[in-house]
Amino acid sequence: MKNQKIIKNRNFFFLISFLFLTSLLSIKTLEKVNNQDIRIFGSKLFSQNDVVKNSSLNLPIRLIFVETNLLEKELKQNLSLKNVSVKRELFPFGLKVHINSRIPIAYGEKILNDEKILGFIDKDGIFINKQNVDEKNLNKLVIQVFGWKEKFKKILSEIFIAIENYELEIVKISFSSDGFLTVQEKDLKTIFLGFKPNLINYQLQVIHNLKNEFKKNNFSTKIDSIDLTNPNKPKIKVFKP
Repeated sequence: MKNQKIIKNRNFFFLISFLFLTSLLSIKTLEKVNNQDIRIFGSKLFSQNDVVKNSSLNLPIRLIFVETNLLEKELKQNLSLKNVSVKRELFPFGLKVHINSRIPIAYGEKILNDEKILGFIDKDGIFINKQNVDEKNLNKLVIQVFGWKEKFKKILSEIFIAIENYELEIVKISFSSDGFLTVQEKDLKTIFLGFKPNLINYQLQVIHNLKNEFKKNNFSTKIDSIDLTNPNKPKIKVFKP
């Protein structure tokens, strides 16, 4: 009988504790999140105000009503982030925002509503607004990208991969308003690539082969431009003395 009483008392204690904890957690989720309850990790570039301004988060808001998935999508898009995770936390109370920034590898310029906007490009071809970049990452940038558009991301990424794999020294990448692609290579000068993004990998291989071939006889010093719009029939224009 004594053991049964002890067991009943223990079960009652656990039940009361469970109910108390459940009530406490429920109350905490109904508390309102304010600016100071947002904790940012992974980057010192962004503040609580940046999180609020670049999202639909309307403070104060009850913790349980924060749409973390929507918040992640908005911040990733509006702050040009590589990744971001948002978690509700009870202890300490608030939102935990972990940011993974993009690293610029080129200067960038895009046209929006007939206005030139300066920024940067990362290895995935993503445009990053100036205010969303840490200045310490800008010292070694030598590549410039002009005429960036969303649809050119894949082409840019392939060019950046080729620069690394083929050791090309491309310093300028330009898209005209109608999408004609031109690049500037340190040794081969101006190279016209045209309108066919499906050819870009083949064209980059041809550039690599031409550069290696011209290096052997120092011919690259005579080149003015190369037309690779048809990569099977390169047209090389040389300086005339």
